[in-house]
Amino acid sequence: MRYFLGLVLSFSLSAASVDGLKIHSSTSGNGSKTVILVHGYTCDETTWSEQVPVLEKQYRVVTLDLPGHGKSDSPPDGKFSMDLFARAIEAVRAEVKADHIVLVGHSMGTPVVLRYARLYPANTSALVFVDGLMPAPKAQAAAVAGRGGAMSGPNGRAAREAMVRSFFVAGTSAAVQTKVLNMMLSAPEATAVGAMNATFEPAGQTLEIPMVPILGIYAGPSRIATRESVLMNFPKAEYTAIPDTGHFLMLEKPGEFNRVLLAFLAKQEY
Repeated sequence: MRYFLGLVLSFSLSAASVDGLKIHSSTSGNGSKTVILVHGYTCDETTWSEQVPVLEKQYRVVTLDLPGHGKSDSPPDGKFSMDLFARAIEAVRAEVKADHIVLVGHSMGTPVVLRYARLYPANTSALVFVDGLMPAPKAQAAAVAGRGGAMSGPNGRAAREAMVRSFFVAGTSAAVQTKVLNMMLSAPEATAVGAMNATFEPAGQTLEIPMVPILGIYAGPSRIATRESVLMNFPKAEYTAIPDTGHFLMLEKPGEFNRVLLAFLAKQEY
C-alpha cells in the first residue's frame, strides 16, 4: 500500500518468470480494467513515471522490466527475441490475473506488443503505439539485421549515447534528457546488443494486423513513423501527433499525452 495526496492506493511488486528468468513488474490502482505499459529499447518501467499516477486513478496499471532490462533477469546466453519479450508480458498478465488487457508500447515496445497480440489474441483488447517502430520491408530489415554489434566494444557506449541524444529536440528539458540518458546507458552491453538485434530480426517484421482498436501517439514531427506509414500498416488505427516533442513525448508533455491516452481508454470495452 502507499499513500498519495491523502488517498490509499494499492501497490504491489511481483516477480513472474519466463524460461527461468525473473521478470520484475509493479501493479497499482484498483480499477476493473488493466493497462500494461511496455518500455522501449534499453529502458525500464520508470519510463512511465508520469503516466502511472494518473492512470491508476481509474485503471489497474501494470509496468514491467522486459528481460535484460531494469530489475529483470537477463538470458544467460545473451539471446533476446520479440517472442521472449511477449512471453514475459504474458507471464506478468497471468500473475496479475487479468483476462483482457490494453497494451501500451513505446518505441521497441510497439513491435513487442504487436508480437504479444499475435501470440495471445484472446487476451488483447487494444493496442497503443507510442512513437513506435513500424514493421520494416524485408530488404530494409535484412540490411539492418545484426546492427546490435555497433553497440558493443570500445566505441559501443559512445554509439549508444549518440543514439539517445538523437531522440531529443530543442524543447526536451534538461531533466528529461538526464533521466533518459541515465536509464538507457545503464543497461548492460549484452542487452544493448541483443535487444537491438531482436528489434530488427527479419522474422519479426512479418505483419499480422490485430483485430483490435489501435491508437498511435507520436512525436510531432516523428523521426520514427509518419501518419502515412502507420496508416499504411494499420488502416483503421487512430493517429495523434503531439507537436514539438521528441521520442520520449510521454515525459516531455505528459499532460497532453495523458489526455489523449485516457480518451482512447475510455472508449474501450473489455
